[in-house]
Amino acid sequence: MKRRSERIRDTLRTQLWPVPAVAVVLSVVLGIILPRLDSAVDDDLPPTVTALLFGGGPEAARSVLEAISSSLITVTSLTFSLTVVTLQLASSQFSPRLLRTFTRDRFVHVTLALFLSTFVFALTVLRSVRTQQDEDGPFVPEISVTVSFVLSLASVMGLVLFLAHLTREIRVETMMRNVHEETKVTIDRIFPAGAPPQPQEPEPGPGSIPITSARSGFLTSIDEDALLQAARETGAVVKIDRGPGSSLIEGVPFARAWKTGSGGALGAEEAAELGKRVNEVVATGFERTNVQDVAFGFRQLVDVAARALSPGINDPTTAIHVLGHLSSLLCCLVDRNPGPRMMIDDRDNDDGGSGGRNNDDGGSGGRNNDDGGRVRVVLALPSIEELLDLAVSQPRLYGAKDPMVAARLVELLREVAWCDKDRRYRGALALQLEQVRSAIEAASLERAERTRLMQAANETAALLAN
Repeated sequence: MKRRSERIRDTLRTQLWPVPAVAVVLSVVLGIILPRLDSAVDDDLPPTVTALLFGGGPEAARSVLEAISSSLITVTSLTFSLTVVTLQLASSQFSPRLLRTFTRDRFVHVTLALFLSTFVFALTVLRSVRTQQDEDGPFVPEISVTVSFVLSLASVMGLVLFLAHLTREIRVETMMRNVHEETKVTIDRIFPAGAPPQPQEPEPGPGSIPITSARSGFLTSIDEDALLQAARETGAVVKIDRGPGSSLIEGVPFARAWKTGSGGALGAEEAAELGKRVNEVVATGFERTNVQDVAFGFRQLVDVAARALSPGINDPTTAIHVLGHLSSLLCCLVDRNPGPRMMIDDRDNDDGGSGGRNNDDGGSGGRNNDDGGRVRVVLALPSIEELLDLAVSQPRLYGAKDPMVAARLVELLREVAWCDKDRRYRGALALQLEQVRSAIEAASLERAERTRLMQAANETAALLAN
């Protein structure tokens, strides 16, 4: 349920309409209720309060409300236009995958909500203003008109702040910072600090069956608790072969399942039911999200670097800054035990549990000897090796001919090696360093630049060897 609520929250945050829609509804309700309050209390207000309220007649009130409503719809159109232009610029200049950082911008949501609610409130109050020609006599909702005036002033300030905010958000440094922060939050959620090492991954037992995808799209999230329950009730181990962010194709296997211990093979009905339940807990979408996809933030940053290194843009400084953000994220991950996650069914400790206890050490049921629980679910999550290759490969391919980018790649590997206190990833780092070294040797560089880069690579190799 927690993962599902995170997915729903992320979906709503990346839509422009929910906050403005709620604001419009509230403004309609307030525009109906507040004039009724005016009719009940306006004549009894003390002079000190009346002096602060709107003091004009019906015609003046109508003019003010009409001016507010007409000007606010124009301002709203301008705001939407600027937002669309910003999205188009971010898509073409940096990466189309950065659009989510704009569409989920809470400041944009609140600004649009303020403009639309002011417009709707002014229109709703306008219908309650009565002149001399009306049957019930003249009526000016003083409090309501004053509130409309205050909202219009707030909208003017909101427009100024929105322009300043938009100018700041469109800077590539701000976008990289936003992606970095979102990725760091995802890392803390998926690979929390201090998490214990994962138990050994169980090998598929005899009679393992493939589970095919019921729909196509990107795997955005998995309801882990529901998946564990389905595996427990079936007495099976479920291994998800595709991680969040992977592309699923309808009818193509993306997971496997097998009975634990000596339970035999899954029957046809059991297999069909388990496949149905697994597909129900796997959410897919038309785009990747940050809910459980750690690699998505890396992909966004690498896309910015690759676009910056293209001949049409030729901005190596941006690529160097991206590599700094990637280095920081990789250094954060080296002590987080990234990689596949084993979900253990602690209920297997109880006699008569649905899966039964596995008495064979290291058997196909994937028993964990530390706590007696059995591995029921294996989730495919990215490892350091995969994320390191994602972070380095394309910048190395497109930027090795630039000495500053090549130097930053070598520095990235040295920084990650320095943070790898337990020396668990020295092999992966050495492989990436060798590939960077080969790219430097193949690039057409000045002799002095090549010598300097090779010296830095040799120093990093010495650090990896110690």
